[in-house]
Amino acid sequence: MKILWVAPTFLHPTTRGGQIRTLGMLRCLHRRHEVHFVGLERENSREGPDRASEYSTRAYSVPHRLPAKGTLRSHLQAAATLVSGLPVTIARFRSPEAGRLIGRLLAEERFDRAVCDFLFAAAYYPDLSRCVLFQHNVETMIWRRYAATARDPLRRFLYTAEAARLERFERRACQAAGHVAAVSEEDARIMREQFGARRVSAVSTGVDLEYFTRPPAPAAVADIVFVGSMDWEPNRDGVRWFLSTVWPLIRARRPGTRVTIVGRMPPPDLRSGDGVEVTGTVPDVRPYLWGSSLSIVPLRIGGGTRLKIYESIAARTPVVSTTIGAEGLPLEDGRSIRLADTPEAFAQACLELLAGGGQREALCEEGYRLVTERFSWDQVAKEFERILEAAPPAAANP
Repeated sequence: MKILWVAPTFLHPTTRGGQIRTLGMLRCLHRRHEVHFVGLERENSREGPDRASEYSTRAYSVPHRLPAKGTLRSHLQAAATLVSGLPVTIARFRSPEAGRLIGRLLAEERFDRAVCDFLFAAAYYPDLSRCVLFQHNVETMIWRRYAATARDPLRRFLYTAEAARLERFERRACQAAGHVAAVSEEDARIMREQFGARRVSAVSTGVDLEYFTRPPAPAAVADIVFVGSMDWEPNRDGVRWFLSTVWPLIRARRPGTRVTIVGRMPPPDLRSGDGVEVTGTVPDVRPYLWGSSLSIVPLRIGGGTRLKIYESIAARTPVVSTTIGAEGLPLEDGRSIRLADTPEAFAQACLELLAGGGQREALCEEGYRLVTERFSWDQVAKEFERILEAAPPAAANP
C-alpha cells in the first residue's frame, strides 16, 4: 500500500508515549509499504525531519510555531477559541499550510490509504471521511479528569469548559472519519457509545522487546522508579499524589527506601531529598528500569494506554499502578501487575513487592510471557494493517 500519514509532530526527539507508539508501528509498516509522512516542524528542531527516513519513504515538513504556555500569544489564542468554539488544545495545531499541502498531495499522488494521527491533526486534515483517525486517547476524558481533580475553582471551570469544547470536536471528528483506530477496546466503546462513531477498531499497544531486554547484572539505581515526561500534567499530578500520600506510608515502614523520578522538565516543586531523586531528562531510561526493584504508574488522570507499563514489563521490572494508569491494557491484578487506588493499598503493594519472594517473580514472568506472545511492534503493525485494509481509500476514484 501507498500510505499518507499525517501527524501533528515528527517522531524525534521521542519524548511522549504517542510518538513511541507511532514510531514503533511505522518502522514495521515502512518495511512492507510506501509511507509518505507529513509533520509539523517545531521551531529550532531539525532532528525530526532529519530522521524521518527511519520510518517513511518520503517526508514533508511544515514549519509551525506552537505558542509557549503562559505567554501573551498563548493567552490570545485561548481567548480566540472562546469565540470560535474550537478547543484550545486543538487550536494550537491549526495549520492552513499543512491543509493545503495535504490537499495538493492527495490531488497529485495516488495514495491507497491515509492516516490522521492524533485528534490534533484533524484540525487541518481536509477530508476525514477518507482517512483512518488514529486516536491515541479519548481527549475529552482526560480533560474531564483534569476538572474532577482540580482544587482551584477557576481551573475547574476552565477544564470543564475545555472538556465541553473537546467533546463537540471529538464527536464530530469520530463521526466524520472513514474509520477510527482506538488504542483499547474501552476507548473504542466510548467512541461508539458517546461519540456515535460507526466504524471503530481497537489496535493493541506494543513494546520493543529486544530494546528493553534486561542485561545479566544491571547496576542498582533505586527501589522504586517512575518514568514519564514531567511536562505532562497527568504525570505531575500522579507523582505529587504518590509523594504526598503514598511515600510517607512506605518510608514509615521501610525507612531506607529510595524512589527515582525520571522524566523531562520536572516542575520546580519536585525536588530531590528524603529518599527521592529527581533526574530530569536522561539519555536512556532503560538503566533506571533495570536497576530498580519496581516501577510505579500512580496516575489519577489519563486516557488511552500507558506504553511505560509494557516497557517496564519487558525490562522484567514489576509494576504497581492505579486502575486509571493501567486502563485499557489486558493485565490482571495479582498476575501480571498490581493495581491499587488508595494511598494505603498502593503503599502496601509496593512494600510487598520490595520484600521480594515468589510474588515478585511470578508477576515478572507472567507479564513478560504476555507481552512476548502478543505485543511486539510487528504484531501490532499487522493489526493496524488489517484496519487499513478495511478503511476507505484515501481519495475518491477519478
